[in-house]
Amino acid sequence: STIEFTGALHATIVKQVRLKNPSSSTLAYNAILVGRDADDFSLPKGNTITIPSTRQSFLTVEFTIRFLRPAEAILILISNKVDGVNGATMTFSLKSEVKNIEPHAMIKCRSPCYEL
Repeated sequence: STIEFTGALHATIVKQVRLKNPSSSTLAYNAILVGRDADDFSLPKGNTITIPSTRQSFLTVEFTIRFLRPAEAILILISNKVDGVNGATMTFSLKSEVKNIEPHAMIKCRSPCYEL
């Protein structure tokens, strides 16, 4: 599955990954970001998540668009044993795209175009 972060240059985009637990046991995961641009993505609420039985939880992923080129990383969720039960390892592809560029400020200046 791919999670797309689209927005303006220098914008911070926050996405939430919904994780459901259909089992009768609690599941816990450690989240790891890997890849070329993994340092540009972050997990602001921490890299561990616990999902109670038959419930759902959300993992927050944050990204600030710093470059015009698309950024790519992989989010890996590795299960921790809770109550003797392991969940499946999950991976998500993280990609960014710049939709527009808005200036931080505008500066007016005058200068001659040509001088001898």
